[in-house]
Amino acid sequence: MGMLVTLAWLTLWIWEQSPYGRYLDHGRWTEIGLAGSICRVLPNGTVVLPALLYVGGWVLMTAAMMLPTTIPLLEAFRRLTRRRQDAGRLVTLVVVGYLTVWLLFGVTAHLLDWGVNEAVRQSVWLGLNGWVLGVFVLGIAGVFQFTDLKYRCLDRCRAPLSFILRHWRGGNVQRQALAIGAHHGIYCVGCCWALMLLMFIVGTGSVGWMLLLGAVMAIEKNLPIGRLLGKPLGGALIAGAAIVAFQNDALSLL
Repeated sequence: MGMLVTLAWLTLWIWEQSPYGRYLDHGRWTEIGLAGSICRVLPNGTVVLPALLYVGGWVLMTAAMMLPTTIPLLEAFRRLTRRRQDAGRLVTLVVVGYLTVWLLFGVTAHLLDWGVNEAVRQSVWLGLNGWVLGVFVLGIAGVFQFTDLKYRCLDRCRAPLSFILRHWRGGNVQRQALAIGAHHGIYCVGCCWALMLLMFIVGTGSVGWMLLLGAVMAIEKNLPIGRLLGKPLGGALIAGAAIVAFQNDALSLL
């Protein structure tokens, strides 16, 4: 798994540094350059190409950011199945199930993001006050850090062995391995979705922010101090939202 995560980070870094790095972010890049030519040739190219690039980028991003947070679960599952001849395949199925859930979340977030950007393009007020969206996302992410749902999901993520034993009951082992990954992915999305939405503010192609947020989520899920981090982080996010709102509101009065 270490090679997979390293490859994902390396690919994202190369992509960000290349002339095609803009394809990871917002903008009207579907109208210019190579992407513009492809979009004009493909049926519904301005929808299909961004969606394909987004899915590819999102899978790389979740593999880079979120797979390291599942190391305790994957290690516990590997030890449990180490005597089986198909142990490697079963671990792979856990990873596939986990990433599939994050992919579904990513597609949903992308559709929401697309709708918001369309609203911004059609609204003069939103176009001039785009900071409001940033304040909203920062506020949501901050408030969620104080909710019971956050910590119920986090507790499931922090007890990998009991989680595996709850779902590993014999029978079709391949299906159960896939289900373990998917169920763990659901709880992982449940505790991390709000922080992941911050990527839509700072830019989904920003490797630096991916590293920072990935580290925060790994600490929350896997280290003893993780539970102590949540509420101070929530307070910092809410304070950040208030500062952005105050600064922009003050500027509008000048």
